[in-house]
Amino acid sequence: MIRTHKRTLFWLGFTLALLQAFIFSIVSHAQNLGYEGPTGIFVTPIASVAPSEGKGFGHPVVAYHFLNGGDVIGNYSTVSVTEGAFKRIEFGYTAELQKQGDDHTNSVNLAPLWTESMHIVHGKANLLAENSFNKKWVPAISVGAIGRFNDNNVGDGTNSAALHEALSITNGIQTTKNADVYLVGTKVVTQFIPKVPVLLSGGVRGTNAVLWGLGGNSVDFEARGFGAAAFVLTGPAKSTIILAAEVAQQPHHLAVTLDDGRKVGIFNIPTSEVYAVRVLPFHKYKLNADFGVLQAAGHIGASPTLPDVPVNLNARARFAMGLSYGF
Repeated sequence: MIRTHKRTLFWLGFTLALLQAFIFSIVSHAQNLGYEGPTGIFVTPIASVAPSEGKGFGHPVVAYHFLNGGDVIGNYSTVSVTEGAFKRIEFGYTAELQKQGDDHTNSVNLAPLWTESMHIVHGKANLLAENSFNKKWVPAISVGAIGRFNDNNVGDGTNSAALHEALSITNGIQTTKNADVYLVGTKVVTQFIPKVPVLLSGGVRGTNAVLWGLGGNSVDFEARGFGAAAFVLTGPAKSTIILAAEVAQQPHHLAVTLDDGRKVGIFNIPTSEVYAVRVLPFHKYKLNADFGVLQAAGHIGASPTLPDVPVNLNARARFAMGLSYGF
């Protein structure tokens, strides 16, 4: 009887260990590069870093993302490469390319305000591994930073005088760079739904970038919250399907310099939301495909000099997709 009981406990422990390893394998394969390059969901980073060896560098992860931003801000593509190191660090570079829109939404064609591509660099360091100290409730915690360069969006001196007059701005209102620094915690929970791991992530970032730099710079460096939840499901033919939702607060106002030299904030930028589906078609290959809907900004107010004319960025319900592959 005692021997049978010990045998039962052994197989129960062995099964739980296999289940835990299987879940970790799914979640690690489910990691993807986000739109700007860090390991994350679509627009929010998670605490995990790109895979690597404990004493060296891993193989690079590459990604392509596309965002249909609409007729005002245009379409954007990003090409990213991210490298992991020492199981604790990741760093990478992203080239963001833009195709200008043709604004039929507003009474004044605002599409020329978004005319530039950007260079983006990023880095992340894992401070605390998940389940540290043999505590299953401990999340992974990481710090990271994102720098954006050549960000001449919204008022870069190449825009027409009519646009500057319409928005009451002067040439050179934006610097050519902005940045984020962030702290993020991530935890995989298996107790909520049987056989459905749930990834929960949240953090805070300091930023002076409106809509990740697509809208330009904010008046000040602000603390903004973000979070995500993802459900990991088993799909057909041993594939994995992940349903995710994420939110990211944006700086409240866009910074402009008025003709009298005063720097002020205009417009009201709402919190951004993304609803996404991530598909891992092959369990043995680190290939991910993302499909999402971005809820960024619609009506954001009016120009200071044209208070009766609303400005609509028309960036709600916008399609986005991405592909990520780890070598």
